[in-house]
Amino acid sequence: MTQPRRSEQRLVELKAELATIDRALPGTINIAMNRCGKPNCACHHEPPKLHGPYITWTRKVNGKTVTRRLSQQQLERYQPWFENDRRLRALIKEIETLSLHALDTDQQTHTPTNPAPDHPADPHHPRATHP
Repeated sequence: MTQPRRSEQRLVELKAELATIDRALPGTINIAMNRCGKPNCACHHEPPKLHGPYITWTRKVNGKTVTRRLSQQQLERYQPWFENDRRLRALIKEIETLSLHALDTDQQTHTPTNPAPDHPADPHHPRATHP
């Protein structure tokens, strides 16, 4: 199979995979376990019993960072949506790569045999000669 056919077949596969993606949430999940400031708290003992988990979801909204705290149940519910966003971005990147490759291939195989003249016929072109 030639490269363009493989690229076209992969594009068909990517479009089919895109159609399977349901909800998608962008951003980053952070799970933190912390020590508090109380010196006699169990979080300072050996082994420590840290506070948490504290789950935060951070994303950009209109250029500003927005952070929201999530419960463990919310994380479990929305985790597939975060994974969908990562998969969606990967699929788009692969489609862009295939498109750029197709553009490069197309330009190599369809180069003009007669290059454009030095002085175009357009009278408003900066290098056009005027009578």
